[in-house]
Amino acid sequence: MGEPVKVMSTFGTIYGHRPEVALSIKGIPYELRLEDLPNNKSELLLTCNPIHKLVPVLLHGDRSICESLIIVEYIDEAFEGPPLLPADPYERATARFWAQFIDQKFARPFWMSICMADGDKEEEEDFLKVAKENLLLLEGQLKGKRFFGGDSIGLVDIAASGLARWLEAFEEISGVDLLTNEEFPVLHRWAKAYAGDERAKECLPNMDELVSKFTAVRKKFQAMAEVPK
Repeated sequence: MGEPVKVMSTFGTIYGHRPEVALSIKGIPYELRLEDLPNNKSELLLTCNPIHKLVPVLLHGDRSICESLIIVEYIDEAFEGPPLLPADPYERATARFWAQFIDQKFARPFWMSICMADGDKEEEEDFLKVAKENLLLLEGQLKGKRFFGGDSIGLVDIAASGLARWLEAFEEISGVDLLTNEEFPVLHRWAKAYAGDERAKECLPNMDELVSKFTAVRKKFQAMAEVPK
């Protein structure tokens, strides 16, 4: 029996989904520990990630690994099973580039857009304009393939997983259709394929609960914006 594996996460985070689906693809059993964030961080979290004090954290025996994409690469190297990165050095570097691109251009701006108070239409329109430009780049990268990783889910697909469930929740609360079949047919098909994959599906959050969380987060920031300074 191997060393115990645990994932420290919190409900509804794109970043926490990444190590879970990587472990699922590898067929590695793990314990999921959900943190009550942001106000009740456990001593274990503070000990295992003393620098950023954030989830996700992977615990593998007595070792702790932080940062979601780094965790995914660690899982790929530490455990046997289907590879998450290509064997060819150039293709591996290319996969890392697109994973970082997605993190910088989608994941962080996406969370910022969720936190925008209602009525901040100019900022929201700017976000949508830039998002569509970047979606076109991803559309071109994916053409001719089922997944970014080829025939199976890989690092770039895991990095882009927010487009398969979280974006749908954002569209519901914002009333904006961003990833439409008309504008982005290849990415639209990919999102359906990712969400329909059995290994990914078991790690995806419930849509109703996710919409509820996003709505609550948005209301909180809206209330903060309305407080007189």
